[in-house]
Amino acid sequence: MKILKTIAFLALATMSSLPTMGQDLLARQAPIDRKMKAVDSVALQRLIDTEIYYDAPSADLYDDWDNAHAHSRVAEMPDSFRISLKNFCMPTDSRVLTSNFGARWGRQHKGLDIKVYIGDTIRAAFDGKVRVVHYEGRGYGKYVVIRHDNGLETYYAHMSKQLVVENQIVRAGDPIGLGGNTGRSTGSHLHFETRLCGVALNPALMFDFRNQDVVDDYYTFRKSTYQKESQVATRLRGVSGVGFNSGNSDEVELAMAAPAASYKQESRFHKVKRGETLYSIARHRGTTVDAIMKLNHLKKNAKLKAGQILKFN
Repeated sequence: MKILKTIAFLALATMSSLPTMGQDLLARQAPIDRKMKAVDSVALQRLIDTEIYYDAPSADLYDDWDNAHAHSRVAEMPDSFRISLKNFCMPTDSRVLTSNFGARWGRQHKGLDIKVYIGDTIRAAFDGKVRVVHYEGRGYGKYVVIRHDNGLETYYAHMSKQLVVENQIVRAGDPIGLGGNTGRSTGSHLHFETRLCGVALNPALMFDFRNQDVVDDYYTFRKSTYQKESQVATRLRGVSGVGFNSGNSDEVELAMAAPAASYKQESRFHKVKRGETLYSIARHRGTTVDAIMKLNHLKKNAKLKAGQILKFN
């Protein structure tokens, strides 16, 4: 009888320990499962990113993937092409433009210059794939070129540091570099270009830096009209108070010194020169002394200083 009781007790003890042993095995297996799940998730996301990229509109425009040359050209530009501007990110939160797209100093300036400081974060404008990460001492300095799913390529130049590598998949808003003053540059700023099939398009056609927004959900490029549209875009969203041609030091200083009101299209500014008076400025600018006084909250006996910035419209 004692033997039977002993056998029964041992059997019961063994059976009761089985769940515990099973739990221990599951507990040891759980970290392995989590690691495998993480690996599978990364691999799956990379596969999804690759499939999205190759199914994107950009795949219809470009036949090659060239890391050696910045400007990617195809045999022929499309007569028209619809570019989605959805899911964007402004490359910088700076609202100050210091130079327009177009003729400057006897040559074509193929982008916009936006005031940034050394170390400011520069971000990818749209989802895409990094094509070029180079340094050009007599030009772009440290720069990055990204080919986007929507067909555009964006350029980010004069940076102090690049934070991405070639062939890297990026999302809109991902940090890609830091503001700087490298290459052919006279002060810290971001040179920002938008290109289609290697042809530079005015970023102001699509981006409104002063309002930190895109101009619409889509921009339709038309070969026959985009140059005229570019000039209109500069007048609407270019350096305040400056025409299509830009680049002299006074214009840059005006853009830098203009207060928040300069973000409105109609605001214009005058830099006071030595010997000028409210009357001479009003006559030169086609306005009245009273109007200038009201716009700048000046009294009639206010003394003007050389270099002072006045709003006249």
